[in-house]
Amino acid sequence: MTLKGKHIGFGLTGSHCTYDEVLPQMKRLVDLGAKVTPFVTHTVANTDTKFGDSADWIQRIKETTGEEIVDSIVKAEPFGPKTPLDCMVIAPLTGGSTSKFANALTDSPVLMGAKATLRNLKPVVLGISTNDALGLNGMNIMKLMATKNIYFIPFGQDNPYVKPNSLVAKMDLLPETIEAALEGKQYQPVLIERYKG
Repeated sequence: MTLKGKHIGFGLTGSHCTYDEVLPQMKRLVDLGAKVTPFVTHTVANTDTKFGDSADWIQRIKETTGEEIVDSIVKAEPFGPKTPLDCMVIAPLTGGSTSKFANALTDSPVLMGAKATLRNLKPVVLGISTNDALGLNGMNIMKLMATKNIYFIPFGQDNPYVKPNSLVAKMDLLPETIEAALEGKQYQPVLIERYKG
């Protein structure tokens, strides 16, 4: 399978420390010939952190994709019936957004894009980055893993001794995960070793 000509939504949520790992994957999708439409949460669009200013991240995303950013629920809604996506990616996916998605709380452009994609029976690919994946959010991740048309970028513990509940996706496996998802398959293995101590 090829990603050339595929229309992929790419949602980013507020795991600011992960953007440097995610943006090169966004560029890879573009380089592979996909049309990539970026979606961002309000946190991504408006929060400056030690990892960078929101305006700079937004500019980099625009330059990478060449597309306008979907930054409101109103802008995201048409990606259901009017402008369907072949696949929706959310990477990074925070614990907060994981919990909301698993419990049908659609309060951001990113989650609206995912909801719209599921409505069309198309795949949603998740790249988790959360400090409580092996804590209270574990049940939400398992709920999503058991949901039709939802797939995960392989993930593992990023720092088990300092942050024992934390899991982060291996973002450079995103294209392969999308290709498998478009064929209705979970890219394997989904549980991997990330930590190199």
